[in-house]
Amino acid sequence: MKLWKWVGAIALVLIGGLALAAANRTTLLAWVARAQMPPVEENRSVAWAQGPAAAPAAARPPNIVFILVDDLGFNDISFNGGGVADGAVQTPNIDSIGRGGVAFTNGYAGNATCAPSRAAIMTGRYPTRFGFEFTPAPVAFQRMVGTESEPGAPVEPKFFADRIKDMPPGSTARTPAAVNELSMPASEITVAEVLKASGYHTIHLGKWHLGGKSGSRPEDQGFDESLGFIAGGSMYLPEKDPDVVNVKQPWDAIDRFLWPNLPYAVQHNGSAPFQPRGYMTDYLADEAVKAIKANRNRPFFLYFAPNAIHTPLQATRRDYDAVSGIADHRTRVYGAMTKNLDDNIGKILRALQEEGLAENTLVIFTSDNGGAGYVGLPDVNRPYRGFKSTFFEGGVHSPFFMRWPAAIQAGTRYPYPVGHIDIFATAAAAAGAKPPSDREIDGVDLLPHVLGRTPGRPHQTLFWRSGQYEAVREGDWKLQVNGARNKVWLYDLAADPAERRDLSAQQPERVKAMKALLAQQNARSVKPLWPSLLQGPVYVDKPGGVPHKATDEYVLWDN
Repeated sequence: MKLWKWVGAIALVLIGGLALAAANRTTLLAWVARAQMPPVEENRSVAWAQGPAAAPAAARPPNIVFILVDDLGFNDISFNGGGVADGAVQTPNIDSIGRGGVAFTNGYAGNATCAPSRAAIMTGRYPTRFGFEFTPAPVAFQRMVGTESEPGAPVEPKFFADRIKDMPPGSTARTPAAVNELSMPASEITVAEVLKASGYHTIHLGKWHLGGKSGSRPEDQGFDESLGFIAGGSMYLPEKDPDVVNVKQPWDAIDRFLWPNLPYAVQHNGSAPFQPRGYMTDYLADEAVKAIKANRNRPFFLYFAPNAIHTPLQATRRDYDAVSGIADHRTRVYGAMTKNLDDNIGKILRALQEEGLAENTLVIFTSDNGGAGYVGLPDVNRPYRGFKSTFFEGGVHSPFFMRWPAAIQAGTRYPYPVGHIDIFATAAAAAGAKPPSDREIDGVDLLPHVLGRTPGRPHQTLFWRSGQYEAVREGDWKLQVNGARNKVWLYDLAADPAERRDLSAQQPERVKAMKALLAQQNARSVKPLWPSLLQGPVYVDKPGGVPHKATDEYVLWDN
């Protein structure tokens, strides 16, 4: 009898322990994640390579500053008539790039998520041409996002555990470095490599997210100097820093994964990780200014890629106090981050002006994809439907500006569709550099179009694909195909840019013809370098954190 009592007592302890562990799952995950992270050293000073002491007497090609921000929505900037909290947060510095040069009113991201877009930008090619189809993410992340849904969600995500065996060797290990195996092929030629071969000094700051194994890191792919983080994100400040204001999305599995797993660290040219100095976006912009000053007397390519305004949502108390008119805490933190991003872009633009470089510098600004629904804010992509991860306009219609006072007339508006894939060819042409001739480049040089020397559309068709979910824009018509739902959407963007009227039932022949275009593009693509491990619903008209109904429109997204 005593034995049974002991067994019962042990069982109660185990059950209680399991219940306690379940209730504190995030804390336990944080302990495990922190224990696995490599040590992070204290901040160290970065010594940027110094260019010539004096400027050359002869004319030189333009400097190129490419600013790629993270998850910025079309309506997050005041240039587009919006701004966070109905315009409470203005973005004068970002706006000045569009007003001082050309604003592409139909600028498109390379994909609806960050890493494939970055691959399209760096190579000028559709990432499906070389298998970089999905965003690199640890298996633990995929498992969490593929198994945990929002409370009361009518559609559950899926995690494909049977596909783990098909992942690249080493990529499934339970270590922070395992995700580095999910890399863009080293055989791809980046815009940095092309510009470096033409005499440019090339600098990367911020997020990379194109892989970390040998051959795929920024310093292996054409960048003379790199300061930032290889993975897809970083903390802006430690969670308990006295200067930080945090907000979390308890409904969002992505957010629950990020807080315990992201370090607050950078690397310089592959060094051991060390702490940045202060708020991450401030730090990266301050270092960008130092790099500009170091290279003022030689042509340089500066790739500034902060993780702002991607989650985790963290603002400095200074910026939070500066937008005190916003009542909602989440919106206020998001608005403070947006203000901070704009202020830091202003630092970079002022440095160009102070060094006498602004006139002959091509500044390109865009966001890697549309604003994310998981931040819980409904208007980030207004007037467009959809969020990040969808091929609705809200997911891929990005702010896209170019400023080059020596060549582009201020106040230019360009109406035809252009894309991230065009940045490679445009930058190469401006620099007088030769793109590779041994592979197909999907992008085109936009300057002759902007300057009126080449009439007509740069592209008749643009494509996007993420597993079974794909889309094509042909002229002013756009078709989305969600194979997992056996569903299509067809829109006439000339008459209906906000995609409110699905015409697929009325236009079966057009649907058939556009599906044929997708099939042709797929025939020119290759198998993904690794399989999709998750498939989840992304709602089109409602952000995360609000109740969803079975009748709400959604896509099933693969990653």
